[in-house]
Amino acid sequence: MSRATARIILVRAVNVGGTAKLPMAQWRSLAESLGATGVETYIASGNMVCTPVGDPEVFDRALENAVQQQLGFFREVISRSVQEVTAALAAHPFEELDPRFSYITFLAGEPTAEAVAKAQSFATGADEWRVIGREMHIRYAEGAGRAQMKDAAIGRALGVPGTARNLNTVRRLISLTSD
Repeated sequence: MSRATARIILVRAVNVGGTAKLPMAQWRSLAESLGATGVETYIASGNMVCTPVGDPEVFDRALENAVQQQLGFFREVISRSVQEVTAALAAHPFEELDPRFSYITFLAGEPTAEAVAKAQSFATGADEWRVIGREMHIRYAEGAGRAQMKDAAIGRALGVPGTARNLNTVRRLISLTSD
């Protein structure tokens, strides 16, 4: 797979809490049926790397439609080039105490300054977050399972859907695109 044409494709909120079941074999098959090549998935949370055909935005919407048609539920598909994900990782603004506690939320679009200001009004305790472009960077003081901030409320305030991956997963997805 060429890093120049590969995409890291993420689907939001699947295979958690017993809802939105998306078997990874079916996720790969959907991408291949739309013409993607070099399709690989990583863990069961909707992570995929592949080389899609055509415009990436059109491909992402086609994946969303395929999931909805074949599985009966809608989930946002958000993708980035390998270069964009690598840049987001390099831009992570917080000291990495534990990569499992540090996340990048890949957003469907860039939130407005007003939306960011509204989200900043929420208490976060010792957790930290910052929006940089189309990514929200998070560092949980005690891990995502014991979040002090109300990340769902902050996400709603930002006004754009997103899907978060810890830094270990982000690094692994980048490594899957190596030739």
